[in-house]
Amino acid sequence: MHDFVPQRLRPWILVLFVLVFQFSGGVYLASVAEMVGSTQLLQEDIQMAGYASLIGMALFFGMMFRIKMAVKSKPALLICCAVILLANIICANTTSVPLLVATCFVAGFFRIWGTFECNSTIQLWITPKRDMSVFFCYVYLIVNSTIQLSGIMSVYIAFWHTWEYMHYAVVLALLLVMMTTLVIYNDKRVMPPLPLYGIDWLGMLMWGVVGLCVAFVCTYGEYYDWFDSFNIRFATFLGVITFILNRWRASFIHHSYIFHDLFSRFPMVLTLIGIIVLGDTLLAPQHIFEHALMEGILGYDSLNVISLNWVGFLGTLLGCQFVYVLFARWKWPYQRMLMIAFLCYIFYLAYFYFVIDYNLPKEALYLPIIVRTVGYVIMATAVLTANTSLPFPFYFCQAVCVQNLFSAALAGCIGSAIVGRMLKVVQKTNFMELSAGIDHLTPFSQGGWEGAIQAQALLESMKEIYGILLLVAIGAWLFAALFHPAIRPINLFHPLFTTIRSNLSMDMLKKMRAEKRTEMGN
Repeated sequence: MHDFVPQRLRPWILVLFVLVFQFSGGVYLASVAEMVGSTQLLQEDIQMAGYASLIGMALFFGMMFRIKMAVKSKPALLICCAVILLANIICANTTSVPLLVATCFVAGFFRIWGTFECNSTIQLWITPKRDMSVFFCYVYLIVNSTIQLSGIMSVYIAFWHTWEYMHYAVVLALLLVMMTTLVIYNDKRVMPPLPLYGIDWLGMLMWGVVGLCVAFVCTYGEYYDWFDSFNIRFATFLGVITFILNRWRASFIHHSYIFHDLFSRFPMVLTLIGIIVLGDTLLAPQHIFEHALMEGILGYDSLNVISLNWVGFLGTLLGCQFVYVLFARWKWPYQRMLMIAFLCYIFYLAYFYFVIDYNLPKEALYLPIIVRTVGYVIMATAVLTANTSLPFPFYFCQAVCVQNLFSAALAGCIGSAIVGRMLKVVQKTNFMELSAGIDHLTPFSQGGWEGAIQAQALLESMKEIYGILLLVAIGAWLFAALFHPAIRPINLFHPLFTTIRSNLSMDMLKKMRAEKRTEMGN
């Protein structure tokens, strides 16, 4: 930045930039009902666009340091703002599902680029010792907080005006970021540039296709009746074939986007992905059951439902403070943190299993939401920090890329698909059992009995699935007790950027020499 910008003010400016980038998504799922009503799109279409944004975001991590070394801060921020701004305008004015999904995919990539550009710049301000466990506490504080707050903002804007105004508000914020960047940034470069040579762009796109296919199957599976539909079968076939081709291709090219030996050399990566999928499956009722309970049974409107995001925001603050003190500062072991996270999940599931009722007051939802959010922050921070034990920067970046592909997008839609399918099957069975004794002689036959039985079947089905997930959570807690208790988050220091650049430069030279030898051999 220019010299006239005060030193103490500079990191706070970048924090504000991060908040703007995190608020600027392609679509805003909190206002999905308003979008469905005005655009005649399916709810699944908008959810698919949201998952596409998260998939594009996750793919950035595989090349984050290469882009950091290649593009200066000022043009990077301007490019990200311009692309996200254009994406918001398109998303507010299109009803084409392919265009919406593609736009959100691109917007997710540039959204996390802008976020990483700012966060990496102020890393030493956040943690002068470059302790990654401290840095990831800050990351999840920003990310989870903006998820809660953007939902509140989008619903209130949709209530008072229309849902498009959320996009226009983000466009205005991005214009302010661009103007501020033009004024306060100079064109100086900290280190010599490192060209974007040797990046496996095709491999990145193939991983994106795999992620989109998984998201498509899980999102539209119930709508298309799963594998009875050609669309689901084709998406499954395309995803499997693309994944096999991508893995086969990575076995012989010099610069695969995800190394072929990542999973075989470091089995921990698969273990962490399994923990993420399991955790998101246990928390899937928050997306399926809670909205059905609050809107369909308790009769809350959208403003009352979204007001619970303030409770989730409080849970995020408490969870990040808990992780910062006990995990980042006191260095509690990974095993203990996972056990605490699963205990939070057990409490959340057991609470709803025993307390769920027709007359449940709104205040009774505060405690389980706070505990659930604290558990998620604990697990997410511990699992992400565990990747710092991998060789830096190549395997670390690729592990973070794959892990975020699941934690940000795929694990959530997989868990929701599993729990959603369970709910449909169990609810159908319960409805048949409850209505079996009703005929034209019973008082219910005079009218209105279908709705009452449907509500009762929904309530009993939710209680039954909460019980099943509770048993799974208890088993997961017992499994977490088997982890090695002595592994602690110590010596997790981020290397100097000069060291990272040196490693990337040597790797790029090796790729160039290998390609020249291949050309000479041919």
